[in-house]
Amino acid sequence: PPPPFPPPPPRRSTDEAWTHHTSGCSSPAATSRLTGGGESSGTSAPPVAHCLHQGYSSRTLRSWQGVAPISPANLVYPLFVTHEADGCEEIPSMPGQCRYGYRRVVSEVERLVHEGLRAVLLFGVVPQSVKDSTGSWADCPESPVVLALQLLSASAVIRSISTLLVADVCLCEYTDHGHCGLLNPHGRIANTQSIQRLAEVSLAYVKAGADVIAPSDMMDGRVAAIKQLLKSEGYEHIPVMSYSSKFASCFYGPFRDAAGSAPGFGDRKGYQLPPGSRGLAIRASVRDADEGADFLMVKPAGVYLDVIREVRNRTTLPIAAYQVSGEYAMLYFGAQHGAFDLKTAVLETITSIQRAGADIVISYFTPQLLKWLKEQ
Repeated sequence: PPPPFPPPPPRRSTDEAWTHHTSGCSSPAATSRLTGGGESSGTSAPPVAHCLHQGYSSRTLRSWQGVAPISPANLVYPLFVTHEADGCEEIPSMPGQCRYGYRRVVSEVERLVHEGLRAVLLFGVVPQSVKDSTGSWADCPESPVVLALQLLSASAVIRSISTLLVADVCLCEYTDHGHCGLLNPHGRIANTQSIQRLAEVSLAYVKAGADVIAPSDMMDGRVAAIKQLLKSEGYEHIPVMSYSSKFASCFYGPFRDAAGSAPGFGDRKGYQLPPGSRGLAIRASVRDADEGADFLMVKPAGVYLDVIREVRNRTTLPIAAYQVSGEYAMLYFGAQHGAFDLKTAVLETITSIQRAGADIVISYFTPQLLKWLKEQ
């Protein structure tokens, strides 16, 4: 009887194998192009199916090969708002970024709306003297975010093109202990009380004019708590963008400097995700989707591209990725010292974030990106 499989072919050298593989596959024209024309150089051309260059030989062809180019509609600009009405203070660790007073921020957003801005993400900054254990200044009438939302939502310029007002919801900027939730007498997170408080803050922001609520606290169950309270108050139409996969990262350093939100003791590793925890990141995003989140988020973006892709593969919800303050500072200072061209580096990082699966990019480079997009 014949053998079950034909005998293997005799082994050939690498050159012989390449010549055998390409013979009869490449055209004379292809061989001429690859060898510079004229007589053969002695090296056979690769098969036509393996020639890739022609598929990205022009700018338009290159755009067909990857994700759709970033547009203003996909960008969100984070802004820091203070209680000083007309203040404007540059942040040393984030050159080019400022803390704006709640009235001054309106003119800044209006200016950027004319450049194409379509969404902002607001963070409040308050003096240490008004911080307390419950973060009462997060949603009191004098809260900088509440005041800014009232003014921004009343702006005809901003509302004329439906620029989204996204309100970050967390307690770390407002508590005297600097943690993202309320604490029990033993100094641990009181989760049930925390999510109730976060829902109250969310409601206050919606009443002030927020279009989207973005809880960044990483408390268990906060999406459901926020959704339930908003629905009971007649605001079930307000979407929630959950910071669903938020890692305990060193790249938040400049932000904590800008917002004065560093923890007064300990750290946030008990509720923010461990950097190596891919499984937890997926579970957290799936959980928030199940609780009714309308958008998910991975934060930081650049060093967690694999997590963006993992979450993308498990949900049809839109995904935001936050290019955080440390990523901004790293790129800015690297370019300042001649390591690379800033525009080229920023565009490459944004493209990589999109390629990983993000639909929305939150970036402090948004004003520059709007300018560069217009130039292109």
